[in-house]
Amino acid sequence: MMRFVETLKNIWTIDELRKRILVTLLLVLVYRLGCYVVLPGISPADLDALSKFTNKSGLMQLLDMFSGGAFSQASIFALGIMPYITASIVIQLLGMVLPSFQKMMREGESGRQKLNQYTRYLTVLILILQGPAYLINLQVQVSAAGAVSAMGPWTVAYLTVILAAGSMFIMWLGERITDRGIGNGISFIILVGIIARLPQALFYEFTSRMPGSTGSQGGLVMFVVELILLFAVTVGAVLLVQGTRKVPVQYAKRIVGNRQYGGARQYIPLKVNAAGVMPIIFAQAIMFIPITLAGFGSNDNAGGFIAAFSDINGFWYNLVYFLMIVAFTYFYTAITVRPTQMAEDMKRNNGFIPGVKPGKKTAEYLDSIMSRITLPGSIFLGIVAILPAFARFFGISQNFAQFFGGTSLLILVGVVLDTLQQIESHLMMHHYDGLMKEGKIKGRTTGSAY
Repeated sequence: MMRFVETLKNIWTIDELRKRILVTLLLVLVYRLGCYVVLPGISPADLDALSKFTNKSGLMQLLDMFSGGAFSQASIFALGIMPYITASIVIQLLGMVLPSFQKMMREGESGRQKLNQYTRYLTVLILILQGPAYLINLQVQVSAAGAVSAMGPWTVAYLTVILAAGSMFIMWLGERITDRGIGNGISFIILVGIIARLPQALFYEFTSRMPGSTGSQGGLVMFVVELILLFAVTVGAVLLVQGTRKVPVQYAKRIVGNRQYGGARQYIPLKVNAAGVMPIIFAQAIMFIPITLAGFGSNDNAGGFIAAFSDINGFWYNLVYFLMIVAFTYFYTAITVRPTQMAEDMKRNNGFIPGVKPGKKTAEYLDSIMSRITLPGSIFLGIVAILPAFARFFGISQNFAQFFGGTSLLILVGVVLDTLQQIESHLMMHHYDGLMKEGKIKGRTTGSAY
Protein backbone atom coordinates (compact mmCIF):
# COMPACT_ATOMS: atom_id res chain seq x y z
CA MET A 1 0.00 0.00 0.00
CA MET A 2 2.84 2.37 0.85
CA ARG A 3 4.46 1.66 -2.51
CA PHE A 4 1.19 2.45 -4.27
CA VAL A 5 0.93 5.80 -2.47
CA GLU A 6 4.57 6.54 -3.32
CA THR A 7 3.93 5.76 -6.98
CA LEU A 8 0.98 8.18 -7.02
CA LYS A 9 3.22 10.87 -5.51
CA ASN A 10 5.84 10.23 -8.19
CA ILE A 11 3.19 10.53 -10.90
CA TRP A 12 1.99 13.84 -9.47
CA THR A 13 5.57 15.11 -9.15
CA ILE A 14 6.25 14.88 -12.90
CA ASP A 15 4.85 18.09 -14.32
CA GLU A 16 4.26 16.84 -17.88
CA LEU A 17 2.59 13.63 -16.72
CA ARG A 18 0.37 15.52 -14.28
CA LYS A 19 -0.81 17.89 -17.02
CA ARG A 20 -1.53 15.01 -19.40
CA ILE A 21 -3.62 13.17 -16.80
CA LEU A 22 -5.59 16.34 -15.93
CA VAL A 23 -6.24 17.08 -19.62
CA THR A 24 -7.42 13.51 -20.16
CA LEU A 25 -9.80 13.70 -17.19
CA LEU A 26 -11.16 17.07 -18.38
CA LEU A 27 -11.86 15.85 -21.93
CA VAL A 28 -13.44 12.64 -20.60
CA LEU A 29 -15.71 14.78 -18.39
CA VAL A 30 -16.80 16.77 -21.45
CA TYR A 31 -17.57 13.52 -23.25
CA ARG A 32 -19.62 12.13 -20.37
CA LEU A 33 -21.63 15.36 -20.03
CA GLY A 34 -22.42 15.28 -23.75
CA CYS A 35 -23.82 11.73 -23.39
CA TYR A 36 -26.72 13.18 -21.37
CA VAL A 37 -27.61 16.01 -23.79
CA VAL A 38 -30.81 14.75 -25.45
CA LEU A 39 -31.65 15.46 -29.08
CA PRO A 40 -34.08 18.37 -29.69
CA GLY A 41 -37.74 17.37 -29.76
CA ILE A 42 -37.33 14.32 -27.53
CA SER A 43 -38.51 14.39 -23.94
CA PRO A 44 -35.98 12.95 -21.48
CA ALA A 45 -38.87 11.75 -19.29
CA ASP A 46 -40.12 9.41 -22.04
CA LEU A 47 -36.85 7.62 -22.79
CA ASP A 48 -37.71 4.54 -20.72
CA ALA A 49 -39.31 2.96 -23.79
CA LEU A 50 -36.06 3.37 -25.74
CA SER A 51 -34.03 1.90 -22.86
CA LYS A 52 -36.32 -1.14 -22.66
CA PHE A 53 -36.01 -1.71 -26.41
CA THR A 54 -32.23 -1.38 -26.25
CA ASN A 55 -32.03 -3.99 -23.49
CA LYS A 56 -34.03 -6.47 -25.60
CA SER A 57 -31.83 -6.25 -28.70
CA GLY A 58 -28.32 -7.70 -28.67
CA LEU A 59 -27.06 -5.34 -31.39
CA MET A 60 -28.62 -2.27 -29.77
CA GLN A 61 -27.22 -3.26 -26.40
CA LEU A 62 -23.75 -3.58 -27.90
CA LEU A 63 -23.97 -0.15 -29.52
CA ASP A 64 -25.32 1.32 -26.29
CA MET A 65 -22.40 -0.14 -24.34
CA PHE A 66 -19.80 1.33 -26.70
CA SER A 67 -21.50 4.73 -26.58
CA GLY A 68 -21.54 4.79 -22.78
CA GLY A 69 -25.36 4.78 -22.62
CA ALA A 70 -25.77 7.68 -25.08
CA PHE A 71 -27.52 5.39 -27.59
CA SER A 72 -30.39 4.59 -25.21
CA GLN A 73 -30.55 8.22 -24.05
CA ALA A 74 -31.15 9.56 -27.59
CA SER A 75 -28.16 11.82 -26.96
CA ILE A 76 -26.31 14.02 -29.42
CA PHE A 77 -23.51 11.46 -28.98
CA ALA A 78 -25.86 8.53 -29.69
CA LEU A 79 -23.87 7.20 -32.67
CA GLY A 80 -20.68 7.37 -30.62
CA ILE A 81 -17.26 6.60 -32.04
CA MET A 82 -18.30 3.39 -33.82
CA PRO A 83 -18.67 5.03 -37.30
CA TYR A 84 -15.06 6.20 -37.09
CA ILE A 85 -13.93 2.72 -36.04
CA THR A 86 -15.88 1.21 -38.94
CA ALA A 87 -14.23 3.64 -41.37
CA SER A 88 -10.80 2.86 -39.90
CA ILE A 89 -11.34 -0.87 -40.36
CA VAL A 90 -12.44 -0.36 -43.99
CA ILE A 91 -9.39 1.80 -44.76
CA GLN A 92 -7.13 -0.73 -43.05
CA LEU A 93 -8.57 -3.56 -45.14
CA LEU A 94 -8.23 -1.50 -48.33
CA GLY A 95 -4.59 -0.96 -47.42
CA MET A 96 -4.08 -4.71 -47.54
CA VAL A 97 -5.82 -5.13 -50.92
CA LEU A 98 -5.36 -2.02 -53.08
CA PRO A 99 -1.82 -1.12 -54.25
CA SER A 100 -2.53 2.63 -54.05
CA PHE A 101 -3.38 2.39 -50.35
CA GLN A 102 -0.38 0.14 -49.75
CA LYS A 103 1.81 2.82 -51.32
CA MET A 104 0.39 5.47 -48.98
CA MET A 105 1.09 3.22 -45.99
CA ARG A 106 4.76 3.04 -47.03
CA GLU A 107 5.08 6.82 -47.45
CA GLY A 108 5.49 7.44 -43.74
CA GLU A 109 3.94 10.48 -42.08
CA SER A 110 2.58 12.05 -45.29
CA GLY A 111 0.89 8.79 -46.27
CA ARG A 112 -0.56 8.39 -42.78
CA GLN A 113 -2.08 11.89 -42.98
CA LYS A 114 -3.70 11.06 -46.32
CA LEU A 115 -5.18 7.86 -44.91
CA ASN A 116 -6.48 9.75 -41.86
CA GLN A 117 -8.16 12.25 -44.18
CA TYR A 118 -9.80 9.46 -46.17
CA THR A 119 -10.92 7.88 -42.89
CA ARG A 120 -12.63 11.12 -41.86
CA TYR A 121 -14.41 11.44 -45.22
CA LEU A 122 -15.63 7.85 -44.96
CA THR A 123 -16.75 8.49 -41.37
CA VAL A 124 -18.93 11.38 -42.51
CA LEU A 125 -20.45 9.19 -45.25
CA ILE A 126 -21.24 6.44 -42.73
CA LEU A 127 -22.77 8.99 -40.35
CA ILE A 128 -25.02 10.33 -43.13
CA LEU A 129 -26.33 6.78 -43.61
CA GLN A 130 -26.53 5.78 -39.93
CA GLY A 131 -28.13 9.01 -38.71
CA PRO A 132 -31.49 8.63 -40.52
CA ALA A 133 -31.48 4.88 -39.78
CA TYR A 134 -31.12 5.58 -36.06
CA LEU A 135 -33.86 8.23 -36.10
CA ILE A 136 -36.30 6.07 -38.07
CA ASN A 137 -35.62 3.15 -35.76
CA LEU A 138 -36.13 5.45 -32.78
CA GLN A 139 -39.47 6.61 -34.13
CA VAL A 140 -40.74 3.13 -35.03
CA GLN A 141 -39.76 1.44 -31.78
CA VAL A 142 -40.88 4.01 -29.22
CA SER A 143 -43.54 6.10 -30.98
CA ALA A 144 -46.21 3.89 -29.46
CA ALA A 145 -45.02 4.94 -26.02
CA GLY A 146 -45.24 8.61 -26.96
CA ALA A 147 -41.52 9.28 -26.67
CA VAL A 148 -41.10 10.50 -30.24
CA SER A 149 -43.61 12.26 -32.42
CA ALA A 150 -43.75 11.85 -36.19
CA MET A 151 -40.59 13.16 -37.84
CA GLY A 152 -40.72 14.97 -41.15
CA PRO A 153 -37.89 14.98 -43.70
CA TRP A 154 -36.50 18.28 -42.47
CA THR A 155 -36.55 17.07 -38.86
CA VAL A 156 -34.63 13.93 -39.82
CA ALA A 157 -32.18 16.05 -41.82
CA TYR A 158 -31.24 18.50 -39.08
CA LEU A 159 -31.15 15.79 -36.39
CA THR A 160 -28.82 13.79 -38.64
CA VAL A 161 -26.54 16.82 -38.85
CA ILE A 162 -26.55 17.05 -35.04
CA LEU A 163 -25.75 13.33 -34.67
CA ALA A 164 -22.96 13.56 -37.23
CA ALA A 165 -21.51 16.64 -35.54
CA GLY A 166 -21.66 14.85 -32.18
CA SER A 167 -19.70 11.86 -33.48
CA MET A 168 -17.12 14.08 -35.19
CA PHE A 169 -16.74 16.02 -31.94
CA ILE A 170 -16.06 12.75 -30.10
CA MET A 171 -13.44 11.94 -32.72
CA TRP A 172 -11.85 15.37 -32.14
CA LEU A 173 -11.84 14.73 -28.37
CA GLY A 174 -10.08 11.41 -28.98
CA GLU A 175 -7.40 13.07 -31.09
CA ARG A 176 -6.84 15.71 -28.41
CA ILE A 177 -6.43 12.99 -25.77
CA THR A 178 -3.85 11.30 -27.99
CA ASP A 179 -1.90 14.55 -28.50
CA ARG A 180 -2.18 16.14 -25.06
CA GLY A 181 -3.34 13.34 -22.76
CA ILE A 182 -2.46 9.77 -21.85
CA GLY A 183 -2.99 6.77 -24.12
CA ASN A 184 -4.76 6.42 -27.43
CA GLY A 185 -7.70 8.83 -27.34
CA ILE A 186 -10.18 6.84 -29.45
CA SER A 187 -9.52 3.69 -27.46
CA PHE A 188 -9.76 5.60 -24.20
CA ILE A 189 -13.17 6.99 -25.12
CA ILE A 190 -14.41 3.46 -25.88
CA LEU A 191 -12.98 2.36 -22.52
CA VAL A 192 -14.84 5.15 -20.70
CA GLY A 193 -18.09 4.16 -22.44
CA ILE A 194 -17.68 0.56 -21.31
CA ILE A 195 -16.70 1.40 -17.72
CA ALA A 196 -19.61 3.85 -17.44
CA ARG A 197 -21.99 0.87 -17.65
CA LEU A 198 -20.17 -1.19 -15.01
CA PRO A 199 -21.38 0.53 -11.76
CA GLN A 200 -25.03 0.29 -12.81
CA ALA A 201 -24.68 -3.36 -13.86
CA LEU A 202 -22.82 -4.19 -10.65
CA PHE A 203 -25.43 -2.48 -8.47
CA TYR A 204 -28.28 -4.22 -10.28
CA GLU A 205 -26.60 -7.62 -9.87
CA PHE A 206 -25.98 -6.93 -6.17
CA THR A 207 -29.59 -5.93 -5.47
CA SER A 208 -30.93 -8.91 -7.44
CA ARG A 209 -28.91 -11.26 -5.21
CA MET A 210 -30.16 -9.69 -1.99
CA PRO A 211 -32.46 -11.94 0.07
CA GLY A 212 -36.10 -11.13 -0.54
CA SER A 213 -35.62 -9.71 -4.05
CA THR A 214 -37.59 -11.14 -6.95
CA GLY A 215 -35.89 -14.17 -8.49
CA SER A 216 -33.04 -14.10 -5.97
CA GLN A 217 -30.83 -17.22 -6.17
CA GLY A 218 -27.75 -17.98 -4.15
CA GLY A 219 -27.80 -14.73 -2.18
CA LEU A 220 -24.69 -12.67 -1.51
CA VAL A 221 -22.49 -15.79 -1.59
CA MET A 222 -23.34 -16.20 -5.27
CA PHE A 223 -22.53 -12.52 -5.86
CA VAL A 224 -19.08 -12.98 -4.29
CA VAL A 225 -18.52 -16.07 -6.48
CA GLU A 226 -19.43 -13.99 -9.55
CA LEU A 227 -16.85 -11.36 -8.61
CA ILE A 228 -14.17 -14.05 -8.17
CA LEU A 229 -15.03 -15.53 -11.57
CA LEU A 230 -14.93 -12.06 -13.14
CA PHE A 231 -11.46 -11.53 -11.68
CA ALA A 232 -10.30 -14.91 -13.03
CA VAL A 233 -11.66 -14.14 -16.50
CA THR A 234 -9.92 -10.75 -16.45
CA VAL A 235 -6.62 -12.41 -15.54
CA GLY A 236 -7.10 -14.80 -18.46
CA ALA A 237 -7.78 -11.88 -20.80
CA VAL A 238 -4.57 -10.17 -19.61
CA LEU A 239 -2.61 -13.35 -20.39
CA LEU A 240 -4.23 -13.49 -23.83
CA VAL A 241 -3.41 -9.86 -24.62
CA GLN A 242 0.19 -10.02 -23.36
CA GLY A 243 1.08 -13.57 -24.42
CA THR A 244 4.07 -13.60 -26.80
CA ARG A 245 6.50 -16.12 -28.27
CA LYS A 246 10.01 -14.66 -28.31
CA VAL A 247 12.06 -15.65 -31.35
CA PRO A 248 15.82 -15.01 -30.83
CA VAL A 249 17.57 -12.96 -33.52
CA GLN A 250 21.35 -12.63 -33.76
CA TYR A 251 22.92 -9.67 -35.58
CA ALA A 252 26.30 -10.06 -37.28
CA LYS A 253 29.29 -8.14 -35.95
CA ARG A 254 30.62 -5.23 -38.01
CA ILE A 255 33.88 -3.39 -37.33
CA VAL A 256 33.97 0.23 -38.50
CA GLY A 257 37.26 1.88 -37.67
CA ASN A 258 38.05 1.03 -34.07
CA ARG A 259 34.42 0.38 -33.11
CA GLN A 260 32.40 -2.79 -33.21
CA TYR A 261 28.71 -2.70 -34.16
CA GLY A 262 26.12 -5.44 -33.92
CA GLY A 263 26.71 -8.84 -32.39
CA ALA A 264 23.86 -8.41 -29.90
CA ARG A 265 21.03 -10.89 -29.54
CA GLN A 266 17.50 -9.54 -29.66
CA TYR A 267 14.02 -11.05 -29.82
CA ILE A 268 11.04 -10.80 -32.14
CA PRO A 269 7.89 -10.91 -29.98
CA LEU A 270 5.25 -12.87 -31.92
CA LYS A 271 1.91 -12.35 -30.20
CA VAL A 272 -0.36 -15.27 -29.40
CA ASN A 273 -3.31 -13.06 -30.29
CA ALA A 274 -1.91 -10.89 -33.07
CA ALA A 275 -5.41 -10.15 -34.43
CA GLY A 276 -6.63 -8.43 -31.24
CA VAL A 277 -10.41 -7.94 -31.08
CA MET A 278 -10.86 -7.74 -34.86
CA PRO A 279 -12.06 -11.38 -35.25
CA ILE A 280 -14.80 -10.77 -32.67
CA ILE A 281 -15.89 -7.56 -34.41
CA PHE A 282 -16.03 -9.27 -37.82
CA ALA A 283 -17.88 -12.30 -36.43
CA GLN A 284 -20.37 -10.11 -34.56
CA ALA A 285 -21.11 -8.09 -37.69
CA ILE A 286 -22.00 -11.28 -39.59
CA MET A 287 -23.89 -12.93 -36.72
CA PHE A 288 -26.12 -9.88 -36.28
CA ILE A 289 -27.49 -10.26 -39.82
CA PRO A 290 -30.06 -12.96 -38.82
CA ILE A 291 -31.05 -10.86 -35.80
CA THR A 292 -31.62 -7.87 -38.07
CA LEU A 293 -33.67 -9.96 -40.53
CA ALA A 294 -35.75 -11.35 -37.70
CA GLY A 295 -36.43 -7.83 -36.48
CA PHE A 296 -38.19 -6.91 -39.74
CA GLY A 297 -40.84 -9.58 -39.26
CA SER A 298 -42.81 -11.27 -36.56
CA ASN A 299 -40.95 -13.71 -34.35
CA ASP A 300 -43.79 -16.17 -34.75
CA ASN A 301 -43.30 -16.25 -38.51
CA ALA A 302 -39.52 -16.38 -38.42
CA GLY A 303 -38.03 -19.47 -39.94
CA GLY A 304 -36.19 -22.07 -37.92
CA PHE A 305 -32.80 -20.96 -39.26
CA ILE A 306 -33.34 -17.28 -38.46
CA ALA A 307 -34.92 -18.08 -35.11
CA ALA A 308 -31.97 -20.30 -34.11
CA PHE A 309 -29.39 -17.68 -35.03
CA SER A 310 -31.37 -14.82 -33.48
CA ASP A 311 -30.99 -16.24 -29.99
CA ILE A 312 -27.65 -14.95 -28.66
CA ASN A 313 -27.90 -17.43 -25.79
CA GLY A 314 -28.62 -20.44 -28.04
CA PHE A 315 -26.29 -23.35 -28.75
CA TRP A 316 -26.09 -22.98 -32.56
CA TYR A 317 -25.52 -19.22 -32.39
CA ASN A 318 -22.58 -19.56 -30.00
CA LEU A 319 -21.11 -22.59 -31.80
CA VAL A 320 -21.05 -20.84 -35.18
CA TYR A 321 -19.89 -17.63 -33.47
CA PHE A 322 -16.97 -19.53 -31.90
CA LEU A 323 -15.96 -21.20 -35.19
CA MET A 324 -16.13 -17.88 -37.08
CA ILE A 325 -13.86 -16.23 -34.52
CA VAL A 326 -11.28 -19.01 -34.92
CA ALA A 327 -11.44 -18.66 -38.72
CA PHE A 328 -11.24 -14.86 -38.68
CA THR A 329 -8.30 -15.01 -36.26
CA TYR A 330 -6.30 -17.02 -38.79
CA PHE A 331 -7.46 -14.78 -41.64
CA TYR A 332 -6.62 -11.47 -39.94
CA THR A 333 -3.30 -12.79 -38.61
CA ALA A 334 -2.35 -13.92 -42.13
CA ILE A 335 -2.94 -10.47 -43.63
CA THR A 336 -1.36 -8.45 -40.81
CA VAL A 337 1.65 -10.56 -39.85
CA ARG A 338 3.89 -11.02 -42.89
CA PRO A 339 6.79 -13.44 -42.27
CA THR A 340 8.27 -12.80 -45.73
CA GLN A 341 8.66 -9.09 -45.08
CA MET A 342 10.02 -9.76 -41.59
CA ALA A 343 12.63 -12.14 -43.05
CA GLU A 344 13.65 -9.58 -45.70
CA ASP A 345 14.02 -6.80 -43.11
CA MET A 346 16.05 -9.11 -40.92
CA LYS A 347 18.36 -10.07 -43.79
CA ARG A 348 18.78 -6.42 -44.82
CA ASN A 349 19.96 -5.56 -41.28
CA ASN A 350 22.41 -8.52 -41.16
CA GLY A 351 20.23 -10.41 -38.72
CA PHE A 352 19.44 -14.10 -38.61
CA ILE A 353 17.71 -16.66 -36.42
CA PRO A 354 20.27 -19.08 -34.95
CA GLY A 355 20.09 -22.42 -36.78
CA VAL A 356 17.87 -21.09 -39.61
CA LYS A 357 19.10 -19.93 -43.01
CA PRO A 358 18.24 -16.29 -43.91
CA GLY A 359 15.63 -15.54 -46.55
CA LYS A 360 12.98 -18.11 -47.52
CA LYS A 361 13.84 -20.57 -44.72
CA THR A 362 13.46 -17.81 -42.12
CA ALA A 363 10.06 -16.81 -43.54
CA GLU A 364 8.90 -20.44 -43.43
CA TYR A 365 10.18 -20.79 -39.86
CA LEU A 366 8.32 -17.66 -38.68
CA ASP A 367 5.18 -18.75 -40.54
CA SER A 368 5.24 -22.15 -38.85
CA ILE A 369 5.60 -20.55 -35.41
CA MET A 370 2.69 -18.17 -36.10
CA SER A 371 0.52 -21.09 -37.24
CA ARG A 372 1.23 -22.99 -34.04
CA ILE A 373 0.67 -20.17 -31.57
CA THR A 374 -2.38 -18.82 -33.41
CA LEU A 375 -4.36 -22.03 -32.81
CA PRO A 376 -4.45 -21.82 -28.99
CA GLY A 377 -4.79 -18.05 -29.24
CA SER A 378 -7.83 -18.31 -31.53
CA ILE A 379 -9.47 -20.98 -29.36
CA PHE A 380 -8.93 -18.92 -26.21
CA LEU A 381 -10.26 -15.83 -27.99
CA GLY A 382 -13.37 -17.74 -29.06
CA ILE A 383 -13.94 -18.98 -25.51
CA VAL A 384 -13.62 -15.44 -24.13
CA ALA A 385 -16.13 -14.23 -26.76
CA ILE A 386 -18.85 -16.73 -25.79
CA LEU A 387 -18.32 -16.51 -22.02
CA PRO A 388 -21.16 -13.94 -21.62
CA ALA A 389 -23.59 -16.59 -22.94
CA PHE A 390 -22.40 -19.02 -20.27
CA ALA A 391 -22.75 -16.28 -17.66
CA ARG A 392 -26.35 -15.63 -18.70
CA PHE A 393 -27.02 -19.39 -18.66
CA PHE A 394 -26.02 -19.53 -14.98
CA GLY A 395 -28.41 -16.74 -14.03
CA ILE A 396 -26.21 -13.65 -14.28
CA SER A 397 -28.10 -10.58 -15.50
CA GLN A 398 -27.75 -9.47 -19.11
CA ASN A 399 -25.97 -6.19 -18.34
CA PHE A 400 -23.44 -7.71 -15.92
CA ALA A 401 -22.78 -10.77 -18.13
CA GLN A 402 -21.30 -8.53 -20.84
CA PHE A 403 -18.25 -7.91 -18.66
CA PHE A 404 -17.42 -11.62 -18.44
CA GLY A 405 -15.93 -11.65 -21.93
CA GLY A 406 -16.38 -10.52 -25.50
CA THR A 407 -15.22 -7.29 -27.08
CA SER A 408 -15.82 -5.19 -23.98
CA LEU A 409 -13.47 -7.17 -21.73
CA LEU A 410 -10.67 -7.38 -24.31
CA ILE A 411 -10.89 -3.66 -25.09
CA LEU A 412 -10.95 -2.82 -21.39
CA VAL A 413 -7.89 -4.95 -20.63
CA GLY A 414 -5.96 -3.84 -23.73
CA VAL A 415 -6.54 -0.09 -23.27
CA VAL A 416 -5.77 -0.19 -19.54
CA LEU A 417 -2.49 -2.04 -20.18
CA ASP A 418 -1.55 0.41 -22.94
CA THR A 419 -2.30 3.43 -20.71
CA LEU A 420 -0.35 1.97 -17.78
CA GLN A 421 2.56 1.29 -20.12
CA GLN A 422 2.68 4.96 -21.13
CA ILE A 423 2.54 6.09 -17.50
CA GLU A 424 5.34 3.68 -16.63
CA SER A 425 7.48 4.97 -19.51
CA HIS A 426 7.11 8.54 -18.15
CA LEU A 427 8.17 7.34 -14.68
CA MET A 428 11.19 5.46 -16.02
CA MET A 429 12.17 8.46 -18.15
CA HIS A 430 12.39 10.60 -15.01
CA HIS A 431 14.41 7.93 -13.16
CA TYR A 432 11.53 6.72 -10.98
CA ASP A 433 10.61 3.10 -10.40
CA GLY A 434 7.87 1.67 -12.60
CA LEU A 435 4.34 0.87 -11.55
CA MET A 436 5.38 -2.61 -10.42
CA LYS A 437 8.24 -3.66 -8.18
CA GLU A 438 9.39 -6.34 -10.59
CA GLY A 439 8.94 -6.66 -14.34
CA LYS A 440 7.46 -4.27 -16.85
CA ILE A 441 4.08 -3.81 -18.45
CA LYS A 442 4.42 -5.10 -21.98
CA GLY A 443 1.24 -3.55 -23.37
CA ARG A 444 0.29 -4.15 -27.00
CA THR A 445 1.84 -3.75 -30.40
CA THR A 446 -0.75 -1.13 -31.35
CA GLY A 447 -2.09 1.78 -29.38
CA SER A 448 -5.74 1.22 -30.22
CA ALA A 449 -8.50 -1.09 -29.31
CA TYR A 450 -9.58 -1.98 -32.76
